[in-house]
Amino acid sequence: MRWADMDLQGHVNNVVYVDYLQEARVDMLRVHARTHDQESGGLAEALVVVRHEVHYKAPLTYDFRPVSIECWVTEIRAASFTMAYEVFREEAAHQSGQPGGRRVYLRATTVLTPFVFEAERPRRVSDGERATLAAYLEDAPEWADPLRLTWESRRDPVGHYPLHVRFSDVDVYGHVNNVTYFEYFMEARILFTARLWKGLGEDGPPVQMVTARADVDYKLPILFRGEPYDAWCWLTHVGTRSMVIASEILDGDRLLARARVVMVFVDPATGRAEAPPAEVRERLLAAPGL
Repeated sequence: MRWADMDLQGHVNNVVYVDYLQEARVDMLRVHARTHDQESGGLAEALVVVRHEVHYKAPLTYDFRPVSIECWVTEIRAASFTMAYEVFREEAAHQSGQPGGRRVYLRATTVLTPFVFEAERPRRVSDGERATLAAYLEDAPEWADPLRLTWESRRDPVGHYPLHVRFSDVDVYGHVNNVTYFEYFMEARILFTARLWKGLGEDGPPVQMVTARADVDYKLPILFRGEPYDAWCWLTHVGTRSMVIASEILDGDRLLARARVVMVFVDPATGRAEAPPAEVRERLLAAPGL
């Protein structure tokens, strides 16, 4: 972990976890998989992410001890494959009597497809790549529950965010990196909630929230350009201790990516989930289109 990975709450930021997953995935495909088949070495780079499903299980704070990431393959299809991950630490038993064991901070799955960047098109998984991936094939975990992101899009000024792509957001292939999409959705979500909270808090947001789950579908590449793209956010559900925010990034009428994020209200002192203040809940229930 790096000191810069922390957010204002002192936790590893939700976007940074996705960067950790990318590092682990590239290490597996570039270093470990190459010992099985030299052809698979290029698979680490010649991939695009189709979908991420990220379950945030516990806050991860700064520590000199490293965390471990296990990753494996759960499905191999004709032109895509799915990987699962678990971010964890093996804790020793404490002197106070508290038992040790695996403490899980995050679980996730990623759907990836091999890609021909020169032609800007996906391709099939080769026989050599399939054989290499099969060495890491295991059953999908019980917690992997794919959710199809379908909804009626909403366009209200309170949820609009002009999205400017920074030059540093673009990878060597000229596309915005998959991790940066999470950052875009976070930026749009922060502005959206700030508008919802307007007038409720004098010293900052009237409630503290953490991200519990994020599902992102990647539809078309986002490219660097001077003109902004359009990001939109809106509420789809308000529960007793959580809310769900849907988001989309568009280029005109073309859908580039969409996300569904579950945010949980927490007590700043204990970090436990709690119901938001009545005035916050009333403001949420009055949000446009809910």
